[in-house]
Amino acid sequence: MTDFPTDAWTPPGPAMLFCPADRPDRYQKALSRADVVILDLEDAVGPENRPAAREALIANPIDPDRVVVRINPATTDDYRRDLAAVAKTDYRVVMQAKSETPESVIETALATIALVETPIGATRVNEIAAVENCIGLMWGAEDLAAGLGGKSSRFGAGEKNPGTYREVMRWVRSATRLAAAAYGKFAVDSVHLDIDDVEGLVDEIRDAVALGYAATACIHPSQVAHIQAGYRPTDDEIDWAKRVVAGSQEHLGGVFSMDGQMVDGPVLKQARAVLARVGTGKV
Repeated sequence: MTDFPTDAWTPPGPAMLFCPADRPDRYQKALSRADVVILDLEDAVGPENRPAAREALIANPIDPDRVVVRINPATTDDYRRDLAAVAKTDYRVVMQAKSETPESVIETALATIALVETPIGATRVNEIAAVENCIGLMWGAEDLAAGLGGKSSRFGAGEKNPGTYREVMRWVRSATRLAAAAYGKFAVDSVHLDIDDVEGLVDEIRDAVALGYAATACIHPSQVAHIQAGYRPTDDEIDWAKRVVAGSQEHLGGVFSMDGQMVDGPVLKQARAVLARVGTGKV
């Protein structure tokens, strides 16, 4: 396999909105609301509608720089048909549902976001992340819960911390983020299915930002604004980051003190990460 440019595509913004590929009437509207549209050929489309969804994907092009196509798992008959349809478009970034092996990612021959959402995929996340054309990782909670033989990914009413993820899901979320960082790939946080639970969504966005996620996926346009606002640094954060960078330059990259806090290499990297989220500085 030839060298693959892993920096060929990164999310141009943090809000990645799923859109059923069999609803071309929604494509442009979704694109106008979100930073990235994930045209979904998998779970959002019934098996009987997937041929029409592939035809719609081909016949209704939108900005390829802001589109990811979610394709079906490599173990399904739809997988090859999905890849053939993508080949007839200008889209060159796919999200492989239920990624479980490095080989299945390599076989797409496209820039691929590996969706880690099965027990096998979770245990192989580092091998998957190491693949050259794996440009990013996302994790999924609901298919993971189903694969475990479980009934829910989150604690329910009457349990501790209702609405938050159960421990196995938190472990897979952490493992996915660590694997992405270890291999220099971006990470996308999972969807928040309870559309009315804005407080829970905002809490998860804050945590995702703190952990260096590049984006959060969502299922409803109303969630987009919360994601964008959550990833956008506050004025105070920007001011702090600029002062850290300026102080580091003044002290020639050495350790110094600012606001009573020691500033060293890791703190400088954190400041640059803040500035990267507003389009200035480099991570």
